[in-house]
Amino acid sequence: MALIKSISGIRGTIGGKVGEGLNPLDTVKFVSAYATFIRETVKNGSNSIVVGRDARISGKMMEQVVIGTLMGMGFDVVNIGLATTPTTELAVTMEQACGGIILTASHNPKQWNALKLLNENGEFLNAKEGEIVLQIAESEKFNFAHIDHIGKVSEKDYTDAHIQAVLNLSLVDVEAIKAADFEVSIDCVNSVGGIVIPKLLKAIGVNKINELYCTPNGEFPHNPEPLPEHLVDISTMMKTTTSNVGFVVDPDVDRLAIICENGEMFGEEYTLVAVADYILKHTPGNTVSNLSSSRALRDITRKYGCEYYASAVGEVNVTTKMKAVGAVIGGEGNGGIIYPASHYGRDALVGIALFLSHLAFERKKVSEIRASYPQYFIAKQKVELTPNINVDAILNAVKEKYNQYDVTDIDGVKIDFPDKWVHLRKSNTEPIIRVYSEAQTMKEAEDIGGEVMAVIKQLAK
Repeated sequence: MALIKSISGIRGTIGGKVGEGLNPLDTVKFVSAYATFIRETVKNGSNSIVVGRDARISGKMMEQVVIGTLMGMGFDVVNIGLATTPTTELAVTMEQACGGIILTASHNPKQWNALKLLNENGEFLNAKEGEIVLQIAESEKFNFAHIDHIGKVSEKDYTDAHIQAVLNLSLVDVEAIKAADFEVSIDCVNSVGGIVIPKLLKAIGVNKINELYCTPNGEFPHNPEPLPEHLVDISTMMKTTTSNVGFVVDPDVDRLAIICENGEMFGEEYTLVAVADYILKHTPGNTVSNLSSSRALRDITRKYGCEYYASAVGEVNVTTKMKAVGAVIGGEGNGGIIYPASHYGRDALVGIALFLSHLAFERKKVSEIRASYPQYFIAKQKVELTPNINVDAILNAVKEKYNQYDVTDIDGVKIDFPDKWVHLRKSNTEPIIRVYSEAQTMKEAEDIGGEVMAVIKQLAK
């Protein structure tokens, strides 16, 4: 069993003893802490909190526990039921609510679920706010409502409102998409994407849709993280149909993977690169991704004479940096598109609509668009350490050793060599250092990562 308490929310496996998994008692505690935090900090005049969930098997159980707890804390609940993470984020602002809770463990397997906590802007709590929620949970200083002040619950569906918000974006070119007469294949991993993605595609002018795993029953047919090794079925579908493009989403539809017309992977890192290419072509401006994302975004940004910025890893860190530099597009290399013209959250619906507009505009095959971008490969490795080793001291020593290069230390240590980079980050959950490296070939990426790993191991002796 596992229960992981972090600033980004509460994540755990369903079942087990108190404190060992995400069970009803622990759920009540953390929801009560969140409600206490919202009551004390949000003063927008609202008493409503939005609750949405993905299609996990445990979702209905979690939904009932969460809604009952919020009502017990005196909040009115807007239950939007089966909904994507970005739909829930948008619903918070559309309802002018004081917060929101998303019940999803994102790309984790079916035994996991999580509480993702939103502020009144429909955005994730930052590190400081998340820490306050955890402290409140630890103290268990909750004040539940008396009988005349318990909350009420209403039920709404925000799927169509989300789709309409996508259609309203000026760079979503519905007429061009209709004229292109695309055939699209989709894999929605039997979660909420199966509800919303077919509706979105029809709304933006796609009439030929090949659906794979679109029944929202939470029975994931493969590992739900949209990585190449898990996407064999849609790759086969692409080869056996006349599809122009394939789209794959994770269970809560905030990550987007693209499949080329020949069944080859577009590359998760390149989802953001392609969408940014389209955005920058029409609205030049700054871009942001996290330190572990591909350098290709920087290259594309500079091609348009614009400036690229890097943030610490984590969606809230990316959005904070985007606001600070006024970025027109940003996101993460895991297929997360953040488009401020819509909202400050990763949104696969926005990504699909913008990519299809890009595809219609370019009049090329998806594989040809992919080939037009700088070619990079990322190697992901790790160094295991004994618990008593001072990881911070090791990272500082590595920073000193490579100080002749461009070194960034806002999140671990990133060393930017002229033609490659290595990013070292301490894990929050296990005694390891994650080593990500990127170069123009996989061998070069693995070699430079291995070189820095050898330095770490020597320092750890």
